[in-house]
Parts: sequence; C-alpha cells; structure tokens
Amino acid sequence: MVKHSLSKDKIRILLLEGVHENAVRAFHEVGYNNVELLPQALDEAELIEKIQGVHMLGIRSATRVTDRVLAAANRLFCIGCFCIGTNQVRLDAARKAGIPVFNAPYSNTRSVAELVIGEIVMLLRGIPEKSRLAHAGKWLKSAKDSYELRGKTLGIVGYGHIGSQLSVMAEAMGMRVRYFDTEKKLAIGNAQPCGKLKELLEASDVVTLHVPATSQTKNMFGEKELRAMRQGSCLINASRGNVVVIEALAKALEDKHLLGAAIDVFPAEPASNADEFVSPLRGMANVILTPHVGGSTHEAQANIGLEVAEKLIKYSDNGSTVGAVNFVEVSLPVKAGGARFLHIHANVPGMLRRINELFSTRNLNISAQYLQTDPEVGYVVVDVDGKVDEAELIAELQALDGTIRARYLY
Repeated sequence: MVKHSLSKDKIRILLLEGVHENAVRAFHEVGYNNVELLPQALDEAELIEKIQGVHMLGIRSATRVTDRVLAAANRLFCIGCFCIGTNQVRLDAARKAGIPVFNAPYSNTRSVAELVIGEIVMLLRGIPEKSRLAHAGKWLKSAKDSYELRGKTLGIVGYGHIGSQLSVMAEAMGMRVRYFDTEKKLAIGNAQPCGKLKELLEASDVVTLHVPATSQTKNMFGEKELRAMRQGSCLINASRGNVVVIEALAKALEDKHLLGAAIDVFPAEPASNADEFVSPLRGMANVILTPHVGGSTHEAQANIGLEVAEKLIKYSDNGSTVGAVNFVEVSLPVKAGGARFLHIHANVPGMLRRINELFSTRNLNISAQYLQTDPEVGYVVVDVDGKVDEAELIAELQALDGTIRARYLY
C-alpha cells in the first residue's frame, strides 16, 4: 500500500452548489471518503467559517472565493470549479497562496450549443411572444416576423469549443456560418472567418456570443455594437454576463432595431433561487430569459463532476497540475518506489539549489525532478530514492525562506 503524508480519510473535501454525485463517487472510489456535499452556495461569511480545515473545495458559479475566504482557508491546497468559468475565484491570490484552481472547459460544450440552436429557432419564429399570449388566452396565429433558420447567417463571436461545435450543428440545419475570434482559428466545415467584429455584425441574422470573461470582453457589446447589427436580427448571449450592456440591449429591442434576444447570463445574478431576478429585459416580447442554465443538463453535470474530480485527485495523489487555470502545468508520471515531495515557492534565485541541498546532505538520490516557474511562483516535484524521514524533510522544506507550500505526497 502506498503511504501518503496524510491519510485520505483525513483529507476533507467540501463540495457546494449540488455538485454531481459523479464527483463524490470518483473521490470514494480512490479512498477519499471525507466528502461533504451541500446543495447550495455559501455567502462569504458562511464560507469563511466552513472552509477552515478543508483541504479541497469544489464549487460552481454562485460561490465567491474572495481574498478573505482564501486567508481563512488554513488547510486548503486546491480548488475545483465544476463549470467552465473561474472568475468567481481570486485566481491570482490563490496562485500566490500555492493553491491551483481547476475547471471543466469541455464537458458542457454540447449542452450550451444545443440550447443556442433551440433559441435560434424560437427567436426566428417569435415563439416567446406567441407562447406568452397563448398562456394569457390570446391567439396570435400569424407568419409576421416568423422565419426559417435555413439559409440565414449565424455569426459566432468566439470560435472555441462551444462556438466551433455550434458551427457544425447550425450548418447541418442549413445555416451559413461566419465567425470572429481574436485568435486565428481553423474553420470547421464551410464556416467563414471575419477579420473584424463589425464585418460579422453586418452580415449576420443571428449573433451568438461565446467569449470568456476578461477585461477585453467586458461590455464588448454596447450601443455601438448593437446598432451595427442588422435591422431585425437577434442576439444570443450564453457566455458571460458582463459581456453585454443590458440597458443598451433593452433599448435596441424597444425600438425594434433587434427582432429578439436570448440571454442566459447577466451582470448581476440572484445568489439563490429564493432571491428575485431583476432585469430591464423582464416582460419584453420575443426575449428569452434563462437563469444561467446553458450547461445545466444531467449529462453535462455528470461529465463535469467526473472531469474536475479526476483533476483534483491527480493533484492530491501525485502533484499533477495539468488543467490548472492559474498555475504552471506539470504532467507527472506515477513512479513506483521512492518518495515524492512537492514544493511551491517564490520564484527567486537559488531556491532549487537550496531544495536539492536538503536531499543531498541526507544522501538521498534525486531520481527525477519536475520544475516549472512563472515570473512569481515556482513549482517543483522531487522524486528521491533512499530511506526518508518525511516529517523532518517537510519541516525543513517549509522552513526555507520563500516557501509557499510543501507537501510529502508518497
């Protein structure tokens, strides 16, 4: 049996926001049985109290891991975001604390793409307004402002995993596809790239956004961009809430410049299902409002649960940081025999030499060493052969000036 520095039963794992049972099952299958699963998010004060003594934290999009939360996390060594986005975590502060953050960038791709396809059909047929009127006992049987999607042009802003899969699905249904991305992306099928965003907006009957939350994408769709869209076109946003200026969108819908919109993400979202959702888009005809459910399907959540749990397990078991969004990535093979130590430190001259001296003065042979650095943080994993006093070595590694975190893995 492999000996770990901390028994897996003693490693506390806290999963919030109803993370899928697949994650719990994955932890249990490899011996991590101290798992607490809560159905809801916690506010900052609740999380500060709850996180003390927790080694691994799993969240979705509603939980905010702030500087104060990280300061209170006295045992935390990794975070899993069971979703695509990671802007709910103070990534830089986590990195400086030696805490890698993992996410699931691929697992809900299909779910989001399918939702967008459904919304395109609904918007082009004016279904939101017709459905609302039918519920009110009124009968609006009319072909006015109702169109097939076949032959229409879909403009995709952000041609990553979701955008490119959506491209294939839309083309299969008879749409022409144009796309714009800040990076050069190889077109799939018959999709055509646009050199500028304005070119895409002027050419598209439907524009759909699939971009990350960055300083460059914040408010990227405001009055200017919305007015550059075709008269009578539709906008879909299933990316990030701060990408679209909602007030400008409401105005473009009110004066009929846009035919419709479907919005799944918002600049301010309720903290829980019990809180009121407030938006100037409420009650508007031919507007689909959904509560951030683009990736909320059973299939997506099951895949996400497994994907993120496996990344956390690999990091805890052998130090692999592949898939971390805020940390240098190191892929590590599992080594039979010997001992493995992990050391996270400030990237200062001479640190690796001092680490190696601790092993060499004990006549321990370094059989393998993996080092990656960024301008501020260094990450090294050391495999050694020989008789090891784990507690003594860890104490000395932790005492090195510049050490952020040190662990004996096995």
